[in-house]
Amino acid sequence: MKGSPRSDRIRGRIQEVISTHLTRNIQDPRLHLVTVTGVELSRDMRIATIFFTTSIGADAQADALKGFESAKGFLKRNAAKDLGLRHMPDLRFRHDDSFDYGARMEKMLKEVLTEDQKGDGHNENSSNEDSHDPDPS
Repeated sequence: MKGSPRSDRIRGRIQEVISTHLTRNIQDPRLHLVTVTGVELSRDMRIATIFFTTSIGADAQADALKGFESAKGFLKRNAAKDLGLRHMPDLRFRHDDSFDYGARMEKMLKEVLTEDQKGDGHNENSSNEDSHDPDPS
């Protein structure tokens, strides 16, 4: 969702600050292989939804969510300090499944292309026969 220049700037800074704290200050092993992929702010800027991916797989998603919930107070307190915001948005965390969705779509497209290429080999002869003009005059 496109917001005002101020909210866009705050979203970017929240993502940057949360990512920095994850790599430098959080010792929770559930959050070691987590990447923050984006932030959405509500219109009133009271809620910041932090999107993340894990490089370990689907099993790590639930653990990462628990890790984020455990670190939520620390992240919010330190992000507010770093950003200099009077009112820090409440942090909510969601797994970003757009990468998984993209990978599934890519796999499906490759399968369709493979099937089409196999199908083209069978149809080549019939399309050549159809292209011959039965009346050579």
